[in-house]
Amino acid sequence: MNHRDLENFSFDEVVGDELSAMGVVEVPLHERVFVWLGVLVLLTILVVTFRVLAIGPRFYEHYLSLAESNLKARKIEYAPRGLIVDRFGLPLAENQASYLAVLPVREYIERGENDLNYLSAVESILKISSEDIRVAVAEAIQLEKNEIILATDLDEEQIIALRTLGGNPIEVRPGLRRYYPLGDAVSSVIGYIGRVDVEDIEAEPVLKDYISTGKTGIEAFYDENLRGKNGYTLSRRNSRGEKLSDAEKVNSQTGETVDLTIDAEFQEYFHKRLASGLASLGRTTGVGLALNPRNGEVLALISMPSYDNNILSSSGNSEEKVNILLSENKPLFNRAISGFYSPGSTIKPLVALAALVENVITPDRSVYSPGYLDVPNPYDPEKPSRFLDWRPQGYVNVVTAIAQSSNVYFYTVGGGFGDIKGLGISRLLKWWNAAGFGRLTGIDLYGEESGRLPDLVESEARRGRPWLLGDTYNVSIGQGDLLVTPLQLITYISAIGNGGKFYQPHLNSKASTTIIGDFSGYIDEMDWVRRGMRAAVINDLGTAKALDSLPVSVGGKTGTAQTKNKAEENAFFVGFAPYDNPEIAIVVLVENSRQGSLNAVPIAKDVLNWYAENRILKNSTTSLKATP
Repeated sequence: MNHRDLENFSFDEVVGDELSAMGVVEVPLHERVFVWLGVLVLLTILVVTFRVLAIGPRFYEHYLSLAESNLKARKIEYAPRGLIVDRFGLPLAENQASYLAVLPVREYIERGENDLNYLSAVESILKISSEDIRVAVAEAIQLEKNEIILATDLDEEQIIALRTLGGNPIEVRPGLRRYYPLGDAVSSVIGYIGRVDVEDIEAEPVLKDYISTGKTGIEAFYDENLRGKNGYTLSRRNSRGEKLSDAEKVNSQTGETVDLTIDAEFQEYFHKRLASGLASLGRTTGVGLALNPRNGEVLALISMPSYDNNILSSSGNSEEKVNILLSENKPLFNRAISGFYSPGSTIKPLVALAALVENVITPDRSVYSPGYLDVPNPYDPEKPSRFLDWRPQGYVNVVTAIAQSSNVYFYTVGGGFGDIKGLGISRLLKWWNAAGFGRLTGIDLYGEESGRLPDLVESEARRGRPWLLGDTYNVSIGQGDLLVTPLQLITYISAIGNGGKFYQPHLNSKASTTIIGDFSGYIDEMDWVRRGMRAAVINDLGTAKALDSLPVSVGGKTGTAQTKNKAEENAFFVGFAPYDNPEIAIVVLVENSRQGSLNAVPIAKDVLNWYAENRILKNSTTSLKATP
């Protein structure tokens, strides 16, 4: 091939000739290829644009925080929890110096999460299972926490063991642990703290950086006040996690002190006396409550069985802690504010007040009780319906009926008999509503229940028959479908004692006094009711005669409520002292008592005697004995 041939040489022609020789025909590309290629390029551009825009405005803060976390290590300075003190400043919840076992999440993942020997050693030292550690770490990762607290109260042996454990990422740091000086005597009020979990953080995200939070009682209700504000030290680090320098430091702020209305010394005595009273009867369940009738301050609140809140506030899952949480007696259930009870005869002062105000009966009108009330049967006159009194009472008026707790009298004024029409269920419901039954008092504790008032529609559906006169008779003496909480009961008794004001029960001494009901417009009728409660203590046939020897005058009412198809009886005492100007109102409840209200009166007597001698008489220079 000469020079002229090279000038006319064409590569395409040569290739074409070769392909032709091979039997291959050259074909042009179809337009669809270019269309699909264009679509692919366009989609790629759109996806990239969307991600850029999404990461920018929408997730900027998130990715910025992740980037910063790679450069900075945030070490939290945990805020000391605020104190809880009684009305005299005595500590009910405080902090004690301790050592914490702190697990940095990143170091744990890098060094120990798959090391079974390491996990086994930690489990042996801290009494925390490997599974619990894995769960805690998983939660920390989910919540973007840098570290978790495995234990808050290390002893010397644990500290040494952790510090000598080879390749151990767990840090031992000085810290504080929660301590309750009176333990189970105040657990029904104070509650306890526990480790912050996912549910806590979902409800309140700020808890992410806290070790613990209040779980029940005052610790839970005033947690925001008590927890304080954490501080932190921010350290710069390189990509390998090595510390370079401290960049920022913010000091923690101690939580507020919560001042309670509780009288710690009285609470402790009441708890001990109720416990001994239950033990002597072979029983475990009961309630003790005391209020100041003048303002609603809670002086004592006890639900038994109780529990040691020091155990539940500690770290780990000790056998004692598991026993409390799984106990069949449910010590964490606060019966004082959440328990539903038939009030028995303690409801009779309210029924008496309603009957007097509604002109169903006059104070001097007597009703005869031979020990029963027979209601004629229109279908079979030979078989009347009989409703029993607890004993023959003879002729009783409103004062002696309350004093002697006559069932027949209250059957008559509640449901009617003979020429006495009776209140009837509609007016009874009106008065129970007015007294606060069926709704919350609003005490500053979580878990309060509202009780239950009779519902005629529900009753008919459940029983398969309409509401009958006998049903009205039963609720008129505190049996049947009327259910109240001990807190509602003492709120109403306090109002009877103080002349008609229903004060909202409260535990925070700085809370304002709030009136939630008012019977003071019925002062004359209420005076007759109060006389009946005084007569229960001073009359020879009074059901609370044993209290007449106390150094202060008392107005009271006993009650026995049948439960479990009359197989068991709950015993009540409600009352106030001094009679003329009450400073205290109390409720004592013994579940499944042996002798009905007789089992509650001795406990009430000792509790009132302690308060009279140690509080009332010390602050008074005059005699507090009163006449009816």
